[in-house]
Amino acid sequence: MSKKLLLLTFLISFSALAQDTLVRPMFSEAISKNIKKYVTQAKLAYHDKDFDRADFLYDSLVQHVIINTHLDNFKVNKRSGRSIEFNDFEKPMILLSTASWCTPGSGTFPALNEIAKTYGKKIDFVVLYWDKKENARNASKNLSGNIQVVYVDELKNKSADMIKDMKHSLGLPTCFLLDENKKILDIRRTVIHPYHIDFDTSFEENYSAFFAGVQLLRPTVTIQTSLEVLGLDKN
Repeated sequence: MSKKLLLLTFLISFSALAQDTLVRPMFSEAISKNIKKYVTQAKLAYHDKDFDRADFLYDSLVQHVIINTHLDNFKVNKRSGRSIEFNDFEKPMILLSTASWCTPGSGTFPALNEIAKTYGKKIDFVVLYWDKKENARNASKNLSGNIQVVYVDELKNKSADMIKDMKHSLGLPTCFLLDENKKILDIRRTVIHPYHIDFDTSFEENYSAFFAGVQLLRPTVTIQTSLEVLGLDKN
């Protein structure tokens, strides 16, 4: 009897998990359904130099299309060159999507280093370079060991659709705030500030922006901490 009950419990749990997976809205699907209309309207706005309209369109895309979708799994490479899957990261995440030619403000990386030093045990801080290995490694020299640096070489990566959806649709740099299930809680593109801002101002503004991201992820982090106290941490 106990074996039958155990099997029934397993089947119910598996069925619930399968249904949850099936109903998850995926980032790639949401983007593919809406990106053409967005690009067309955004081009017109920029052509007319209506930057307020362009910002409105971007914010609408994020708020009404992207938020609460789940980021698709895809392969990335560590600085060593070793290939891993994006789903290998198991914590809530602050993900900065960028490239070596996107020169950050003077206070951007120092602020990110400081935030990661404080919260790195509960949150994965990841900087994703859409670049070649050597370019990614050179560009990441000022990032601390608390930040995981990965890269995607577009010439070698087979996830062409993911590259198109994640990089080319939203531009660079872009900051994704993800829970532990890769659900997108927010997307922010204001983390990188103009280059002419002095270091102190750049650091303060970037620190505040990253800290706001941490605050948004804190409910998830708090849940994980509670599980650890009870000895139920899934990791």
